[in-house]
Amino acid sequence: MQRLLAGRLSLLHPSAALSRRLFATSTTRDPSLDSAMVAAADPDWRRVSTGPTPYTVLTKLIQKSPQDDRDYRLIQLDNGLRAMLVHDAKADKAAASLDVAVGHLYDPDDMPGLAHFCEHLLFMGTEQYPRENEYSEFLAKNNGGSNAFTGTSNTNYYFSVSTNALPGALSRFAAFFHCPLFAPSCTSRELNAVNSEHKKNHQSDVWRIFQVNKHLSKEGHAWRKFGSGNQESLSKVGRELKAKGLLDANGSGNGNGNTNGQANEAIKSADGNLAPTPVSSRVPSPVPSVNSTSSELEGDGGVVGRETRRRLVEWWSKEYCAGRMRLCVIGTESLDDMADMVAKLFSPVKNRGQDPLPMINEHPFGPNEIGTLVSVQTIMSFHALEVSFPLDYQPRHWRYKPGQFLAHFIGHEGPGSLHSYLKNKGWITALSAGPQNLGRGFAMMKVTLHLTEEGFENYRAGMLAVFKYLSLLRSSSFPAWYQREQSVIKATRFRFAEKRRPDDYAVWVTETLAYPIPPERILSAPQLVEEWDEHDLANSGEREVREALEGLRVGKGRAVLMAKADEHERVRGKVAEWETEPWYGTPYRVEKLDADFLAQAESPNDIPELYLPGPNEFIPTNLDVEKRLVDKPLKRPHLIRETLLSSLWYKKDDQFWVPKAQVIVEIRSPLANASARAAVMTRLFSDLVNDSLTEFAYDADLAGLTYNFAGQTLGLYITLSGYNDKLHVLARDVLERAKNLQIKADRLAVMKEQAKRDWENFSLGQPYRLSDYFGRYLMTEQLWTVEEKLAEVSSVTAEEVQAHVSELLSKIHMRMLVVGNMYKDEAVRLVEMTENILQASPVPASEVSERTLILPNASNHLWSTPVPNTNEPNSCLTYYTHVGSVLEPRTRVTFALLAQILSEPAFNVLRTREQLGYIVSCSQWASPGDSEIGLRILVQSERGPVYLEERVETFFDEMKEKLAEMDETEFEEQKAGIERRWREAVKNQAEETNRYWTHIESGYLDFLRRDNDADLVKTITKEEVTSLFLSRIHPSSPSRAKLSVHLRSQKPQPQKISNPAMEAFESLLTARGITVDGQRWRSELTGNGEPLISQFGKYWQDTLAGEPAVTPEVGKAIMASLPALLEQYPAHTESEGKVKDGVAFIEDPKAFRASLKAAAPPKPLVDWGDLPTSKF
Repeated sequence: MQRLLAGRLSLLHPSAALSRRLFATSTTRDPSLDSAMVAAADPDWRRVSTGPTPYTVLTKLIQKSPQDDRDYRLIQLDNGLRAMLVHDAKADKAAASLDVAVGHLYDPDDMPGLAHFCEHLLFMGTEQYPRENEYSEFLAKNNGGSNAFTGTSNTNYYFSVSTNALPGALSRFAAFFHCPLFAPSCTSRELNAVNSEHKKNHQSDVWRIFQVNKHLSKEGHAWRKFGSGNQESLSKVGRELKAKGLLDANGSGNGNGNTNGQANEAIKSADGNLAPTPVSSRVPSPVPSVNSTSSELEGDGGVVGRETRRRLVEWWSKEYCAGRMRLCVIGTESLDDMADMVAKLFSPVKNRGQDPLPMINEHPFGPNEIGTLVSVQTIMSFHALEVSFPLDYQPRHWRYKPGQFLAHFIGHEGPGSLHSYLKNKGWITALSAGPQNLGRGFAMMKVTLHLTEEGFENYRAGMLAVFKYLSLLRSSSFPAWYQREQSVIKATRFRFAEKRRPDDYAVWVTETLAYPIPPERILSAPQLVEEWDEHDLANSGEREVREALEGLRVGKGRAVLMAKADEHERVRGKVAEWETEPWYGTPYRVEKLDADFLAQAESPNDIPELYLPGPNEFIPTNLDVEKRLVDKPLKRPHLIRETLLSSLWYKKDDQFWVPKAQVIVEIRSPLANASARAAVMTRLFSDLVNDSLTEFAYDADLAGLTYNFAGQTLGLYITLSGYNDKLHVLARDVLERAKNLQIKADRLAVMKEQAKRDWENFSLGQPYRLSDYFGRYLMTEQLWTVEEKLAEVSSVTAEEVQAHVSELLSKIHMRMLVVGNMYKDEAVRLVEMTENILQASPVPASEVSERTLILPNASNHLWSTPVPNTNEPNSCLTYYTHVGSVLEPRTRVTFALLAQILSEPAFNVLRTREQLGYIVSCSQWASPGDSEIGLRILVQSERGPVYLEERVETFFDEMKEKLAEMDETEFEEQKAGIERRWREAVKNQAEETNRYWTHIESGYLDFLRRDNDADLVKTITKEEVTSLFLSRIHPSSPSRAKLSVHLRSQKPQPQKISNPAMEAFESLLTARGITVDGQRWRSELTGNGEPLISQFGKYWQDTLAGEPAVTPEVGKAIMASLPALLEQYPAHTESEGKVKDGVAFIEDPKAFRASLKAAAPPKPLVDWGDLPTSKF
């Protein structure tokens, strides 16, 4: 697969930091500082002074897709901030994104993770809007949401909101960048949040291997940095300064201890403020947990926390420079009004004279890194080989995109490809290749082989095949038609690009604004590629390709071999010693590739099965679109054909006008999931179909026509999407392959190995995913556990799968949806072709439906089980209360409104305020089959699940009061927000298709539900919402139905000591006549909550050792009293909580499921009357 990896290596995608000496930071005035100077110097920019705040505007027309009906304007403020303004007259959702051109590569060397910590703390109130959750609460009430990520070279903040609320949202958003509080009371909490985020990723192989790669960079390079940060990395400097006595009571360096050479000075809030957090920003919990903080002393982390915050303010005051900021705003306002609004709100952001786009041009691979093989031990069971090569920063090559050109060949999956050769050997399950911009200024070309067990045994031969293919490329000519083909594909995609979510689009625009591209081409250049000049090859794209290809040699790259420890030992023998990466503890070893391998890898290609691909026959030639203007787009598809075997729903495109179509085919069979073994064979069958289609379908995928073929609980699920010109060709081949597939034992063995590995790894995944999975399992009528599937997969034979497939496809019920640029007769021919190929007998729809199990009223069930991964520190709680049937409109709408009201406070209380964990969610939970609804709260935490359940129920007590106190104005705002959400229009053809499919798949056919619910919510009263909350959600209800799943971590937590125990210890010392500095030990030990017993013990051992009157024997006797104090006064943070009376423990999940009543089979809620003659 060709992998196009963008520059975003966010902290959702791992990343890290940089040494100052490797990049130049300008301390002179930013050349973009003065807009008037820009306008005077560059005729493409014009000064605008008609509004209240002047700015400069690009006079050139922004190049956009012919399909794009939005208007664009690029402006630059006097402070150097650039903003792309997007007027979308049809928008019902506004959005904004601001990208700052510094990420974790620009962290101070001594404080890894500071950029990420800044991203967290920036949200905690501003001078204009001091309340911590003011921003998130405003967005939640106005059908909005927000997020942010810290990348290697950028940090991006973004939000979406209802169009009418854009000015208010943008005002709150802008304040983050000119007057953030960095509230001291939030310091400890957000340090905990960063630490929790790191611990969430600690058992993730993606993060672990990523950091090994970074760790093994040349000394002093920024890429070595630890980007996400944790409590240790962010507090180490403060702890060291404190130990040396170099911090005063405010946590400020005294001059000698200030690692940045600054004297102790107070810095004001917009540019840092060491004053207390405004009281208005802190709302205490009525029933505080041990993690809740409302006082300054508890929340600022003591002298160490104050030093971390001081360094953060100092860093922000330097690095968050207006000249480094790129903004995109999307709304319905006119471009003039939007420009005035942006100029007014963002002009207060200071330009600090920094380099607008600091570059790191040196690559992290030095002489010691190249020509090496790195072996890495994984947590999960998989085998992979990744070969990486230094590559020039690709945005500079925006015209010809040489990295993508090469990735097209290396990642190709058609005949003659590296993928095809290795797959036929039985060595890989997948291959991907692509350029990756690691940081601003340097990039990497990566080739990743996902190996089978046999492939891992032959990893050297597999790696050698990579280099042989690269040798083939170097010795081959590249006719201009190769680049022309790429140019045509990209131009077609650009021409017919559909809209996407506005916040996603805004993020893409702001990141792209940092590319070295002419500003008028900022939208087009990243998406298009220019053809080569065949008459001037020396200066064309082929020269860039050849230069890049020269860098893809064995002596310039590095390979990383990944597998579990026992697999490394099995294949490569026992290794005496492994080194350990410091932040995640990942074992690795590095060795130089031997001379024999280097010689073979540099030699010409001698594998005859490798050759370059031919022309792509799937490139569409008919791109005609019949555009019939309509007053309003239809709001539903129509049933145009129905037989005993199938039903066909259809809607001709009437709003997007692109030469594309979306087709969904669901083939239901009662045999697909009849037993665990049947479920396994259905999965294996779908995998084998995809495996057999790789070579044929790859060109279609490149040309913009994709398919998906998957097994599911009810049977098979097939989707086809893209240009409709050749869609029928792909559909026919997929269906014929499925019908006529001959199961081969060798490929089945590969698929079995992959399925087994996936199911084994599932248990090692994040606890919150497991917790939700178990919750679903307990409430689904027909579902098999991963353990049940694992027990079957190894013994399945090719003959069994062949017989299963034959039987599976012999009796079916089929549903099909066709949406897009296809005529009705084309849709009918498609379903007729499907029926003719499958030649199946019909099964009644009632025999193949997914049904949920309903919790009885007045029930309180709990299932507890350990987290399978013994090294996972996090536990998890899934807390579910059943509300009722989705088929009852008033209940459905009232509950949706209640869920919206609860969602933002749940995050604010359980995550932000109480710091229970990084993963916190409160949302509606639709049941399997979409017939029932309920509320689900999810918390992943280092605290035990019983304690988490206590905090959830305390939160419900708090919300009981909040609902009672909610005034009518706020209630109406909530109603208006959810109404706007339901009336939100689809943004593209895929969204439209998915919206329709939800109702077809469920069988309820309630296509107008969103509009009907939007009308109904206007009539819902606060009393109805409160009544529903008290009867179905709150623990005091005698009738509510509740189920909780507790996943308990098996990893022991470090022991802590409580405040009462520490005070008792102080009293013990005083009683012995020992003078105690109470203020000192409290400042040292309690700044970040209850300290570890190891920290407490070391502090007092060191302190007592300095007391002349305390002999070693006396000191030892005093310390020996600690265990008794710990037992008498246990730490609050170690409290596991207590399960309430009346809880029914689930001992046997199968018996529990058997005791529940299943929901009624689905049936249409509306008779649309489309047949026998369609009204369409």
